[in-house]
Amino acid sequence: MSEKNVELWTRTNAEYTDASARESWAREEFVWGVFAVPEAELGILGDVDGVDAVELGCGTAYCSAWLARRGARVVGVDPTPAQLDTARRMQEEFGLEFPLVQAFGERVPLPDASVDLVHSEYGASLWADPYEWIPEAARLLRPGGRLVFLRNSTLSMLCAPDVGPVEERLLRPQFGMHRLDWPENEGAVEYHLPHGEMIDLLRANGLEIERLVELRAPEDAETHWYYEHVTVEWARKWPAEEIWAACRR
Repeated sequence: MSEKNVELWTRTNAEYTDASARESWAREEFVWGVFAVPEAELGILGDVDGVDAVELGCGTAYCSAWLARRGARVVGVDPTPAQLDTARRMQEEFGLEFPLVQAFGERVPLPDASVDLVHSEYGASLWADPYEWIPEAARLLRPGGRLVFLRNSTLSMLCAPDVGPVEERLLRPQFGMHRLDWPENEGAVEYHLPHGEMIDLLRANGLEIERLVELRAPEDAETHWYYEHVTVEWARKWPAEEIWAACRR
């Protein structure tokens, strides 16, 4: 993850304060993505009671909080001090404590083979170079451990202009996808590999793919002010987000 991304999330944290974090922390149910598809419908994570887990790019750590409530022993990792400060305020407010570590998802100060689950929801899975964070996730996992991450779908990235909402036409080449620089976010950098390259990368790091779930916005979903680049109408016709699950050999 670049320093520009840390600067972006420092600004974002100041703009949205604690209100958005509190709303997410208050949710009892684990949901996936901006359109809140329930984990109970998808069954991606399964039983996490007693599982050692680390979240790479935890932000305000609401996903880690959801896992902790279900009995997981969680560590949240994020490079942005302001985001971790918000997470600590939420921990105090909700009476839920777990370790929070300031570090990049590509360089995590935890031992080899120390966790059963590595997960990322628009954290390292979006803001860190997959050729760096995927090997790091594999290093952290015990044999039989799982990597689960959420990111924008490949199709949505192919239909995304440099500025403005996703369109109903292809705007980018798929070949050569990797680093995406967004002018509207003052130099922030995202990373995205197409499916074939992601499959090769996961397998090269000892990870066997279990599932690839392309999310569809529920019928009662609404377009969110903080995710205006994809409308509900678009996300009902094509997957805007996708969940990957893989197991460490």
